[in-house]
Amino acid sequence: MKQLEDQSQRFRLAYGTAALVVGILTAGWGLVFAYMQAWPLAVMDVAVVVTAFSSFALTRRHQLSAALFLSQFSFLAIIIVFCLLFDVPSATAPRVSHLFLLVLALLGYINYQREGSRLQLALIALCLMSFVFFASTNLRVPYADPIADEFRVYGSWLNTIVAVSMLCGGLYAMQREFARNLDQARDLKAALTNREFELFYQPQVDENGNLTGAEALLRWKRPGGGYVSPAEFIPVAEEAGFMPVIGDWVFNESCKTLVFWQQDVATRDLTLSVNVSVDQFMKDDFVDTVLARLKALEIDPTRLKLELTESMMADDVGLIVKKMGALRAAGITISLDDFGTGYSSLSHLRQLPVHEIKIDRSFVQGAPESRRNQLLLKSIFDIARTLDMSVVAEGIETKEQFRLLQSFGCTAFQGFYFGRPLPLPAFQKQWANDGAPPLAETA
Repeated sequence: MKQLEDQSQRFRLAYGTAALVVGILTAGWGLVFAYMQAWPLAVMDVAVVVTAFSSFALTRRHQLSAALFLSQFSFLAIIIVFCLLFDVPSATAPRVSHLFLLVLALLGYINYQREGSRLQLALIALCLMSFVFFASTNLRVPYADPIADEFRVYGSWLNTIVAVSMLCGGLYAMQREFARNLDQARDLKAALTNREFELFYQPQVDENGNLTGAEALLRWKRPGGGYVSPAEFIPVAEEAGFMPVIGDWVFNESCKTLVFWQQDVATRDLTLSVNVSVDQFMKDDFVDTVLARLKALEIDPTRLKLELTESMMADDVGLIVKKMGALRAAGITISLDDFGTGYSSLSHLRQLPVHEIKIDRSFVQGAPESRRNQLLLKSIFDIARTLDMSVVAEGIETKEQFRLLQSFGCTAFQGFYFGRPLPLPAFQKQWANDGAPPLAETA
């Protein structure tokens, strides 16, 4: 998603720059200690330099997660050793190296906001506990070799200034990110009030390229500006808790489209796929609301597809299965979106009352040239046939991808090769003739 990619890009550049600066500064100190023949300190500086430049190299290769974990593990160990061996408090100067543990904890928190994991939480906790330990004790190992007081007097001031500056920089970066998200959340709330949202429709076709339905895709049109992709604002809407309200709006607008289609012989058999967020689906009255809306508008339930993501499987599977079962019993098609990228296991998939699965575009892209991707696709189709589910291949952009999926027995397709998402009037106009305009020969 573009917004998350932009955040990661900014974080990657900032962290890469910081790692490079730390490496250069530490290398300078290492040369000083080597000149003084303080070899243990020089060795410690070498360890810092190697960690810093390795992290910088990993960020340059877009391996940010690996760089962050490497630096956190390594610097945590280095700081602990340095505190025990060299930065021993005395009457002349206090211990200050442990202040950098707070910087590591802040770095870990920023990374956790970007990509949460239990390992990251454990690292944050370990950094904070180590800080409390060193701040509360004067512990040193028996064979410690403290830095001379004449250096530590100045070093204490310098290290404290550097550590506090790094903390301020991290807090400033967090404040900027939070402020940006807050501004977007306010804009989203205003967009709901000002009716700035709009549905686009992307065609879904059969193996012959004939139109069978469409997927409703949310767009945000800023006043006086262009359209904003949901990839940019959906993460903010999820954090702000707006998804149930936005999802209800999408569903209601989709129902209006189905009513419109039912009035025309040429479109009355088309299906419409509607995405449902986790927060929306888990509302207590979600099933009742959907069924009541369909009944009030006299919509054929078999014309509606609800697309749910695999990430829902991280919640109460039993409750999810119950809700899916009630929707399926009413005739609504349940589709599992982005299949292969989420949390569902084969055991979950077997018990879910799902009609179809949508293969994530990441499996389709590059498949004609990748034997591994082809084997994965074939396995997905084998699983679907075993479980009596249909398969929709999305992200089709080339003729080669289309032909390959056809060879696996796929009969439902979606992607730029067949048509880009369009507002309803443009969608109707493009597909009004015979439901099957000529397929593009290029992506």
